[in-house]
Amino acid sequence: MKKSVALFIFLVFFINNITAQESQTTSTKLEKTVMIVYGSDDCHHCTDTKKYLKENHIEFVFYDIDKNQEALKEMLFKLKKANISTNNLSIPVIDKQGVIFTNNIPFEAFLKKLN
Repeated sequence: MKKSVALFIFLVFFINNITAQESQTTSTKLEKTVMIVYGSDDCHHCTDTKKYLKENHIEFVFYDIDKNQEALKEMLFKLKKANISTNNLSIPVIDKQGVIFTNNIPFEAFLKKLN
């Protein structure tokens, strides 16, 4: 009886671990292929960026950091990891297949980096 309980616990743990790994791999692939835009619906550069991406048929996900605290934390973590200062931070912040950059250059040059 003890052996079957131990086997059951092992199998449950093993299956949960595999499922978690598959889920993480799937979200990592999505993150690597779809551009992520962190910004605010109240920011004109953010709305212009979304418009530009839609007009150029570039797939993206937009997170409003004013409304989504988890997205804000994720953005700040990525900026820190990329050694980008958050002093005088300019949005939108872009995660383009793992490359993080901000709107700290003339806006037209920034838009060209999105392609």
